[in-house]
Formats: sequence, structure tokens, C-alpha cells
Amino acid sequence: MPLLLAGKKVLVVGLARSGAAAARLAVREGALVTVTDRQPASGLAEALAPLEGLSISLSLGGHDDRDFTSADLVVVSPGVPLTLPGIAAARRAGVPVVGEVELAYRLLGDVPLVAITGTNGKSTTTALTGRLFQEDRSAFVGGNLGTPLSELLLSGTRFDVAVVELSSFQLEGIERFRPRVGAILNVTPDHLDRYPGMAEYAAAKARLFANQQPGDAAVANERDPAALAAARATRGDVVTFGFGPRAPMAVRDDGEVVRWTGPTGEPERYRIRSRALRGRHNRENAMAAVACARMMGVPGPAVQRGLDGFPGLPHRLEPVSDRGGVEWVNDSKATNVDSTVVGLSAFPAAAPSVILLLGGRGKKAPYAPLRPLFPGRVKALLTLGEDAPAVERELGDLAPTESCGDLATAVSRAAALAVPGDVVLLSPACASYDQFRSYEERGDAFRRLASAVPLP
Repeated sequence: MPLLLAGKKVLVVGLARSGAAAARLAVREGALVTVTDRQPASGLAEALAPLEGLSISLSLGGHDDRDFTSADLVVVSPGVPLTLPGIAAARRAGVPVVGEVELAYRLLGDVPLVAITGTNGKSTTTALTGRLFQEDRSAFVGGNLGTPLSELLLSGTRFDVAVVELSSFQLEGIERFRPRVGAILNVTPDHLDRYPGMAEYAAAKARLFANQQPGDAAVANERDPAALAAARATRGDVVTFGFGPRAPMAVRDDGEVVRWTGPTGEPERYRIRSRALRGRHNRENAMAAVACARMMGVPGPAVQRGLDGFPGLPHRLEPVSDRGGVEWVNDSKATNVDSTVVGLSAFPAAAPSVILLLGGRGKKAPYAPLRPLFPGRVKALLTLGEDAPAVERELGDLAPTESCGDLATAVSRAAALAVPGDVVLLSPACASYDQFRSYEERGDAFRRLASAVPLP
């Protein structure tokens, strides 16, 4: 049954990009919209700009429980914890509480959905999956990747399919959301500042498959027990991806080609040739994308064209400069330890040649998983940000280590240390919020600083 909002009082909590899109969508549907945010208007100029001229009430600089209990529907932005007192008050009063993704889904109609989650790799996999679809049909690509699902509806464009990245925060706010194909790439420690433990974090990810029905598909990494357990709860088909010999209803990488064996049982071969997909982790991302596309009927030749033409994403092992024989690589999207493990593993262990920039606002996860990757790879460790002392305490015995404080200082020291053949890798293993507004801003700053390094 479609969601009817005309004349209803809708409270949107949190004025980030998703919140602004949800507010605009609710207004378009005829709702009486109030937006609340703990920040005052002076700190929300960018977020408020898309709402200019719309009939929206603002309740800024804090939350008033009366806004929550008097609403007919509360829509929560992903960054807002569902433990907020106002949300609890709304639920006690019988007011439905949903996330922006759920709001958009209820209004979406019959557009089939492909949804991708995981601790790491979901942005690359979502973008790549979208590229594979776009070789064959019109596809919206967004969600946590950057463009809220609500924007699909606001655009007025008819798409054949929507491919969306979903975070655990977004999945907390779904109720009926049902992807035709859902993929879970991996579940490793992250956001332990929001969840009591790994079990709760994994449970949030597993919500992706809660509403699937026979005929749907759940795609999972065969080497990740938590991902497999989540996918096996589906009422649809389970499709796995991983390394090793061919298997039914699976994508496998034998070291040379990727082999897909789908419902027909006929094997298909795909090659991973794009430089943007280098590294074992990106081969896994590619396998997941192939499974999603083929389960939705994207023809094999279109899949291969999409794999060959994929340009990659910024801030994910992005080469930003190669001057004087030194390669500068921006992996600012590595906001947790496991992401940095993946990024550092993309460089061969031969002679130490990686100058690693590490640190920022930590997420209470240990840095110990990085220790086995230092020998043969890391020439120097340059730390920055709030968690620099913890980084140095846990890793500082493995390579020459310097505390640099900020990114500009770290880049300057890296330039002084680097010689031809070295790689300067920003892969922070931390959030950026101690010094930057986002990992994108941090990566952009690194790109500018690296490009300005004088030639030796």
C-alpha cells in the first residue's frame, strides 16, 4: 500500500543530505513538514539551502520532544541514533519512526532495487554495479554513496533499476524495504562507538535481507561467516562469491578469470582488467557486482564492458600524483582499520617502500591487524590527528615513526623522506572529524598538498 502523506505532520530529524532530501520529498507529497536538528541555523547554511522557499517549519539548536510526539511520522537521518530521547518518546506515543531510505522506498513504486552493504568496499561495489547496469539499461546509483534514494523520486526521471549503497545506520531505519538483490560484502569491526558490540553491528547489516521473498537473491562473501549467516536468512536464493574452484549459484576467482555460474548452470568467464580494480579486495568487489548484475539479467557482454570501463572512485586507492618517481595515493575513504588493511595489502611486500600516513579520530578498534603488513612494505609511519598516540603505541615499533600532528606536516615530511620508487599512502584507519568535515575534504586536501610537492 502506498504511503499517503498529504496533510500529515512529518518530522524530519537531522539536516544532513538525506534529511534535506526527505524533507523535500515529504513536502512534495503534501505533508506538513518540520525539520529538527541539534545544530543552530548558523551551522546549517549548506544543509538549509535546498529547503529555501519551501513551506517547512524549523526547530533548530536542539530537539523538543513535543515535535516528536505530535507528529504523524518521524523520519530519521542516518547519522541520528535511534536512542535519541525524542525518538523514544515518539514510539511511546505510537508515532511511526522510519529512516529516509524507508520513506523513499514506500513511495518508489515498482522500480526494482539492488542494495549493497558491508563494512568495506560497498561504495566501489555500488558504483561498479551501477556501471554494469548502465551498459544495458537506465540505472539510478546512490544511497549512502552520495545521492539519497529520495532524490530518485525528486528527479522526476524514470529509471529501470535503482542501485543503492546502504550503511548499517540506514538499515536500522527500514521496515518494509525489500531489494530484489541484496549483497553483503563483509562484516568487520566498525562503528563500535555507536553499537555495544559486533553482534549488534552485524544484526543491523543483516536487516538488508529481512523482507526478501522467493525470487529475490542474497549475495554474500563466502569467506565471511557473518555475511553468510545474514544472507542465509533470506527467503530468496543465496549466491556466494569468493576465490577458488567453480561452484553453483556463485562467482569464483581462480586467479586468472572470474567465473559466474548462475541458475542455468552454464559457466561464464569475465576478466578484471581495469587498473581501478587492482588488488584482491577489488576482485571481490567485482565478483559481487557481477553476481548482482547477472541475477538481474544484465547480459554478459554488457557486464564485461562495464568491468573494462570502470574508472574507480575518488578517495579509494586513488593515484593523485606521480612526480619524480614517487607515487602519491589517496585512500582517505579508509576510515577504519580493516579498510587500511585492504589498502596496504594492495601494495606488494618486497622492499619497504610505503610511507604510510595514519591517524585521525579513532573508532576504538585496535590497530594490531595492521602489524603483519608492515614488514616488507612500510618504510616509515607518519601519524596525525587525535588517535596518533594510540597508533604510535600499537605500531610504532615496526617502522621509523614520526608524529606530525596535521596532514600538511605529514605530507611535507613524506616528501622529504620519499625517493624514486616509493609510495606515499594516505590510508588513515580513522574518521576525519577531528580536523576535517569529511573523508572527502581530507582526501581533497591531500590531493592538493601532494600536487604542490616540489620535484626533487
